[in-house]
Amino acid sequence: MADIIGFIGLGVMGGPMCRNIATKHPGRVLCFDLSDAARAALADTKAEQVDSVEALAKEADIICMSLPGGPQVLKVAEAIAESARPGTVVVDLSTTTVADARKAGELLAEHEIAFADAPVARTRQAAQEGKLSIMVGAAPELYNRIRPVLDYMASDVTHGGDIGAGQVLKLANNMLVFANTVALAEMIVLGERAGVKADTLLEAVSKGSGDSFVLRNHGMKAMAPREFPAHSFPAEYVLKDISYVFDLADDTGTPIPAANQARAYYATAVEQGFGDKYFPSVIQLVESDAMEKPQ
Repeated sequence: MADIIGFIGLGVMGGPMCRNIATKHPGRVLCFDLSDAARAALADTKAEQVDSVEALAKEADIICMSLPGGPQVLKVAEAIAESARPGTVVVDLSTTTVADARKAGELLAEHEIAFADAPVARTRQAAQEGKLSIMVGAAPELYNRIRPVLDYMASDVTHGGDIGAGQVLKLANNMLVFANTVALAEMIVLGERAGVKADTLLEAVSKGSGDSFVLRNHGMKAMAPREFPAHSFPAEYVLKDISYVFDLADDTGTPIPAANQARAYYATAVEQGFGDKYFPSVIQLVESDAMEKPQ
């Protein structure tokens, strides 16, 4: 008999991920979110709506979570610990600190509930298409058990090691994206002011060693046309993830001055009223010369 899969958190990324599970998994799929709109968006799938985290945890064999951050993950993990059966598996698809991932794992282990941190990378479109990249921290036997569920949502899955390794990989990935976006923003504006159109610059660089995922996605689709869609990953979320990177840097005694400069851009973006806008809108700070003298 197929596992019963529960999914908690049906937001920008969680909703599409749950939809893919509901479409591909042969067994029952349960879902929960505090938002009526988020639940309604899955009404055309076989996913069964439940009234609470506790109700979902009592029935599900594998529980997936996609939540805003560490505090929410720990709060939901506590509710699961009090309600789920021993032997239940929790897969956290959220981005948290490494310390919070390990804390959640310890909390659940006290109730004989297994835990994997499995944060996701790539865009909302990738989530919709089931082509995310997922980085996993889990014991090998647990990784093997949850791999089929991850494959419902991802085209690439990497096992990084024990609990916390998934978050290490995700934070490194995100910091590189955020820093690359800042550098690309500067070069687009520099090129435009020197008489080269953004589209031309990006096309040329995409054929050379300066090519990147950020260039082809954030650069070509958002920054060059200055189109920043609503309900996409905003600058204030970037700052949250960057704070997790610096927590890890502090814990490991690792200096990261280049990352600190990128953090200054996003802090200024929030200060300038861009906090709720799609984060590649940082290019508008470069245009306004707001970062002429970064702190």
